[in-house]
Amino acid sequence: MPDTPDRTAAPAREAGAVLPAAPDLLRQALADARSPRVPALSPYVPELPFPWSGPALPLSGSGSGSGSGARPAAGPGAEGGAEPGTGNAIDLARVLRLSLAAPTGTPGRLRPVPSAGALHPVRAHLLLGPGCSLPPGRHAYDPRTHRAHPRGPAPDDVPPGALVVLTVAASRTVAHYGHRAWPLLLLDAGHAAAVLALAGTPTADVLVSLDADGALLSAAAGLPPAPDWQDVWPGTEPELPLAAVWLTPPGGPVDAEAPLSAWADLPRAGAPTPRPGADTAPPRELAAARHLLHHIAGAPERPGGTWHPAPFPGPETDAALETRRSAPPDDLNRPPGRDLLARILATARAVRPDGPAWTAAVGGVNPALYAAAPGTRGLHVLATGDARPTLARWAARQRWIGTAGAVLLAHGCPEDAPPAAVRRSHLAAGYAAGAAQVHAAALGLRSRPIGSWQQADLGAALGDTPGRDWIVHGLALGAPPTTAATPTATSATTSATPTATSATTSATPAATTATTPATPVAAAATDTTASAAPAVPPGQEERP
Repeated sequence: MPDTPDRTAAPAREAGAVLPAAPDLLRQALADARSPRVPALSPYVPELPFPWSGPALPLSGSGSGSGSGARPAAGPGAEGGAEPGTGNAIDLARVLRLSLAAPTGTPGRLRPVPSAGALHPVRAHLLLGPGCSLPPGRHAYDPRTHRAHPRGPAPDDVPPGALVVLTVAASRTVAHYGHRAWPLLLLDAGHAAAVLALAGTPTADVLVSLDADGALLSAAAGLPPAPDWQDVWPGTEPELPLAAVWLTPPGGPVDAEAPLSAWADLPRAGAPTPRPGADTAPPRELAAARHLLHHIAGAPERPGGTWHPAPFPGPETDAALETRRSAPPDDLNRPPGRDLLARILATARAVRPDGPAWTAAVGGVNPALYAAAPGTRGLHVLATGDARPTLARWAARQRWIGTAGAVLLAHGCPEDAPPAAVRRSHLAAGYAAGAAQVHAAALGLRSRPIGSWQQADLGAALGDTPGRDWIVHGLALGAPPTTAATPTATSATTSATPTATSATTSATPAATTATTPATPVAAAATDTTASAAPAVPPGQEERP
């Protein structure tokens, strides 16, 4: 990252000062995160030890091996969570290995997907009933050791299945991203929810909530509310709950509000191990980020939240979940074929219809902004011209985006959006990008999420009312270097779309209409490029 003004350029606020919870605070914080003000350079902050220590249960069982083909049937309850011989236990070893486990061969780096989609801030609390491959009760999952740490018993008559509460620990992200951190933490949680849901399907029925009340989620997970955390458990890092995923045996109950309430009625569960010095970020910025996330996660008017069935877009396999990674920028220069781009764009739009809109920017012979054509698998031209250089400037001046094969964009979330809409927009954008990335991996495409966006008012660039349609998230896509290098990419799509076998031979998707006039975003893309400021080295924006 180039040298930038120090973070103290923002209005100072003493550590421990009372932060207002009014909409004005959120509006100011959203504008600041989207502003050109760049966080000060900061030293690398290493991963802290897992705080939930004590006895651990191994997550071995039937899901511990490598999965490269179609989804297996749910394995037997080898860990004692289900009755022997039932053969229908939810295999948590497999589900967690495919979704939240630390990548093998990357010691000290819990980040399969940098720049939103990172796992290092996200923690999973498992609220388990019968029918799982672990005993009922509250557990904290350690992604490095792939083990579960029991934290307390389950309520009486808890329904079968696994209710997973996803929390974020903000300190390390804020230490690097400063005022830009809190939207990235929402995106991270959305990505985690997506891969957890995809790993659970189709061997379990999966429901996802991105809007359950944060206080109810904290109580269900046996955690104190964020404002009280350090008084209750001093010396430990607060975790802020943002989302929940519920896996049940096929045909099981679907009312998730009752289980949340049942878990919340239990006493608070076991405490984490104190880690003096865990808060590595500037106190003012860290307090502000935690306050904002706590504020926007509140939903007392509908505490149980809205639960949506997790779609299974296919042809996702265990191998696609295991191999999802951020590709190096140099591997993203070749555009995907038209059909493949349309399919990934359709997936991003369909998996969370309550989230932001999605478009795709493509360069080449016919540069344009595309949207998924209504009611078809095709593409519709929104604007002509190459928007990628402008996108590179908007995305922390990462020049490689200007040559990416295609860039998918989640956009919406007006500058005056209420807290619930800000939360939903970012969580749903992360969820959709996570699902789209797994789908891209299954089709043999390379991808890289793009989380940080500044001054990215896409609506204003297209001539619409300013401040109403901002870029929230992005996903760069690229075709493999050669068709021969990925022979499985075409076979994976044959049954669904016969034309997919020839899609990778097209250099750039052709425009569906040649009459679309040039637009402000196209003009901006040609007049204002990423070279207006020093280039950011590849991956620099995506530390730690």
